[in-house]
Amino acid sequence: MDRVPLLDCPDDMLLAAYYNRWRTFSKHIKRTAAGFVITEFLPPVSWAGSGNTIACPAGHHFYEGRWIRDSAYLNDYARFWFGGEGEPRKYSFWAADSIYAFYKVHGDLKLIADLLPELVRNYGEWEADRLDPSGLFWQFDDRDGMEYSLGGSGLRPTINSYMYGDAQAIADMAEALGNREIAAAFRAKALRLKRLVLSTLWDERERFFKTRVNAEGLAYTQRLPSEWVNRLDGGLLTEGELVNACELQGYLPWYFHLPSDGYEKAWEKLMDPAFFRAPYGLTTAERRHPQFMMDFKHECLWNGPVWPFATSQTLTAMANLLREYKQTIVTKDDYWLLLQQYARSHRHTEADGRDVFWIDENLDPFTGEWLARKRLYERNDPNKDRGADYNHSTFCDLIISGLCGIIPQAAPVCVVDPLLPDNLWDYFRLENVPYRGHLITVSFDRTGEKYGEGRGFQLFVDGRCKARSERLGKLSASLRIE
Repeated sequence: MDRVPLLDCPDDMLLAAYYNRWRTFSKHIKRTAAGFVITEFLPPVSWAGSGNTIACPAGHHFYEGRWIRDSAYLNDYARFWFGGEGEPRKYSFWAADSIYAFYKVHGDLKLIADLLPELVRNYGEWEADRLDPSGLFWQFDDRDGMEYSLGGSGLRPTINSYMYGDAQAIADMAEALGNREIAAAFRAKALRLKRLVLSTLWDERERFFKTRVNAEGLAYTQRLPSEWVNRLDGGLLTEGELVNACELQGYLPWYFHLPSDGYEKAWEKLMDPAFFRAPYGLTTAERRHPQFMMDFKHECLWNGPVWPFATSQTLTAMANLLREYKQTIVTKDDYWLLLQQYARSHRHTEADGRDVFWIDENLDPFTGEWLARKRLYERNDPNKDRGADYNHSTFCDLIISGLCGIIPQAAPVCVVDPLLPDNLWDYFRLENVPYRGHLITVSFDRTGEKYGEGRGFQLFVDGRCKARSERLGKLSASLRIE
């Protein structure tokens, strides 16, 4: 625990989930001949690549692991994906965006200088393999890690948001390195993609981002079992149509700061029980859909179960919305409610009735039972415990960058903007956060009696108070040598 930021707060459940998630993450740091890698499953699985690595959750690994004090783990991991043994396009993977997010915390310019040519090449390979004539990217839903989804395969908000984020990140890296040509080219790619997402994947009637069917997606869907093909408008969808399902992936554009103002109506569905809000988390498909949670005897359905993978993406997108957009649809209180709900889901009831910490693949939204585990146990699968300590999402990052509010910047400045509701806690402290060669601490003490450092909200850099206010709010401090 000396390698991760230390959290103190009055919420014991949140604290337990925070430290247990760091313990889980540490189990997945593996040393290989190629250096350190991060795994998704602890036991070997047949669909993994070298070192049991899988690209699908790797973006989450970088966002979560960037807060570990020793940057060597993710430095090796970033190089692994583009060093010959990694398979960065076997699944969708917001590689450039997440590596740049790691860079903003640790500031290793050499890493992005070394990887920029590979990230440019990787983007080009995606264009060669998955760029539709429309100008948007397409993807199979299972290569998004979202198999058997209601929206199916096609021009999905997932892959297009990822590629927009990657284009922006490559441009940012190129600018940091003084390469104006690459920066301009990728800014242009990002702008074109943004315009197409807004014009092509936005359903104006539903006010939501959705998958649009293309030829490849339609052909793939029609090869599936007939009972599954019929999930989409009775199997009558044709090329070029938007699907009839709202899915949680429709919030992904905000994860990458893609939408302009004017699309915030989509967030009305988040807390609506007819759509995504359920007793044990956010469903991956709208609850009102006739095919919601239809059982196809598969452990990894994305037609409604709660997936931490998608929950953490949605909460990151929500944090961006709360900070960057003028809207009154969702609030800090909503963020807190969903984060608490997510924290409570980290449990499993043993046969003897004991509740233990647990993070697995997907949850029943109405009972909180881990569904993949249940299904694998029902058929006595030899690998039925594969999901224990599953590393397929973020949680600690949502506390650090979301709730406590440390927002990494490209410049040598620390910005803090907490999403904790104003009157919820009397104190909290997040201590020894690594940031660009410094250690950051943020502390809130309503009375000044808890930590003995005065009242209010304070930002410390290497033990020195650099900014403070009486109430929770946005603070910033330069990291330049005075």
